[in-house]
Amino acid sequence: MLANAHRLIRLTITLCILVVAALVVVILWDYYTASPWTRNGQVRAQVANIAPRVSGQIIEVRVKDNQFVHKGDVLYVIDPFDFKVALDTAKARVVERKADLEFRVVQAQWRKAIPGTAVSVEEKRQYEALSQQMQAQYDAAQAAERQAAINLDRTEVRSSIDGIVTNLIMRPGDFATAGVVNIHIIDTSSYWVDGYFEETKVHDLDEGDLVRMDLMGYHDPLFGHVESITRGIASNNALVNKQGLPEVDPVYTWVRLAQRIPVRVKIDKIPDDLTLAAGMTATVTVVSEEGNRRHRSTHAAFQHFGDDIRHLFGHR
Repeated sequence: MLANAHRLIRLTITLCILVVAALVVVILWDYYTASPWTRNGQVRAQVANIAPRVSGQIIEVRVKDNQFVHKGDVLYVIDPFDFKVALDTAKARVVERKADLEFRVVQAQWRKAIPGTAVSVEEKRQYEALSQQMQAQYDAAQAAERQAAINLDRTEVRSSIDGIVTNLIMRPGDFATAGVVNIHIIDTSSYWVDGYFEETKVHDLDEGDLVRMDLMGYHDPLFGHVESITRGIASNNALVNKQGLPEVDPVYTWVRLAQRIPVRVKIDKIPDDLTLAAGMTATVTVVSEEGNRRHRSTHAAFQHFGDDIRHLFGHR
């Protein structure tokens, strides 16, 4: 009887240890794998790619690399000589066309005022048409003058946003080509964080969820909210070879890695002492309203544990 009692106690203790171990494994699994968090986060920002509207040689660069600029500040200047000549030519053409117009109008009005058959109806219509043609040429000359003035103004290339000049490599003497980007400005009001969550965790995310972001090298966390969840990522299986046939990657039978889905997180407030740069690494964690890490219930953790095991080894 005593031996049976000892055996029962040992069995009970063993079962209790196994139960506790199972709970610990599931909790650790939920903490490190199942809960909505990822170390694969990155700071992103919008970049304005600025290109000149006219072509010409750069004669002056008025900004430096990593300099903050305001919207409307002059970034660099293109040689304005040719554009000044074009504007002067356009102004002279306007004066010429105006004089021609006034002359044709006087001719048309004079013939229109002659009574009787001294001037034929056909001739009156002819001079009226000439005055209208000259009006059109005068209007075109004025438009060309406005365009020349705009082109001259465009020789001073200005910033379209408030931001920081980045990767500036231009120098005086370079040739600027219209429509070709040659300077970049980071929009300092556009910073956000992309958290690349495993596809098994995206289902637990909703727009508006509170998020904690821990930047590498900065001790204080940032907080924000889920702004949106990407609805598609690139697929290598969608590529085709030279024959137009699909190139399908092999799938390993026993191990299948979860895809990463970008989740856009809006930063609520950027601290004044933080030098934020696009490309910084961040750990992104979905938290409760109290700021604590969000976990599933025990039942949900067990269920997700089983789902992940089946997914990992390719079972359906």
